Amino acid sequence: MKISTITYSFIQGVKNIRRNLIFSLASVGTMVACLFLFGLFYMVVANFQAAVKNVESNVTVSVFFEEGIVQDQIYQIGEALKAREEVAGVEFISAKQAWETFKAENYDEIDSDILSAAFNGDNPLANSASYEVTLNDVSKQADFVEFAKGINGIRSVKSSEEVASGLISLNSLVGYMSIAIILILLFVAVFLISNTITIGITVRREEIAIMKLIGATDLFVRAPFMVEGVIIGLVGSLLPVIILRYVYVSVIDFLCNKFPITNVLLTFVPEHEIFARLTPICVIVGVGIGLFGSSITTRKHLRV
Repeated sequence: MKISTITYSFIQGVKNIRRNLIFSLASVGTMVACLFLFGLFYMVVANFQAAVKNVESNVTVSVFFEEGIVQDQIYQIGEALKAREEVAGVEFISAKQAWETFKAENYDEIDSDILSAAFNGDNPLANSASYEVTLNDVSKQADFVEFAKGINGIRSVKSSEEVASGLISLNSLVGYMSIAIILILLFVAVFLISNTITIGITVRREEIAIMKLIGATDLFVRAPFMVEGVIIGLVGSLLPVIILRYVYVSVIDFLCNKFPITNVLLTFVPEHEIFARLTPICVIVGVGIGLFGSSITTRKHLRV
């Protein structure tokens, strides 16, 4: 397209918005409402997933060695475990560390000398050295456990199957809910923008007919309406981002100041991380909906 044509399309697109200001504002308002709800849902899901990820980081798989295993073989087992792509970290827990942890959790109120005398100075967990393995994807726990059990020198593998299953189900549920809500919001936004463009076409129907009779191409006729849809989508996507940024910061500040315990119980995703992803998503979705809505509407109604 020539620069003059692009300029004409932009000017006519702005004029279309002014001619149908009420309907254009209604479309922008709908877009703002839809993307605002989408943004709220996104922020909740992002923080929820961060919390789940934090829980997953505390779900470990314990790998215990056979009696009499040598240190070199323990090292080789550790390297084999680290080589797995689903492994986030591997920590060696010696028998002494295991006994100290067990004492702290179960015999904290008993004097250490009395406890040592009760076991004749021996370590009752002498054969409990292990690797504590953290996975970056808890859904792959079953595959990892099967792999670990097949390594020579490993006596047993203990995992939290119930916790892993619960986290997987929870993630799936949130995923399905996210898709359903996003589709509903997108459908509503496309529907209203389509109606706004239809009104603009109806108002200019005679003018469009004359333009086509004197040889105007379909693209030339449709371009102003596509510009109109893009402008509506752009404005309707930037406004909710600005509002959401203020809301997110204000809510976190309020919770942290009013209820200090939230700093201990919850770890909020930083503002810059949220909006580094949310802003381009909203702009792309908004402009995409505006362009898509105007395109399908003009294709349907420009047969004059």
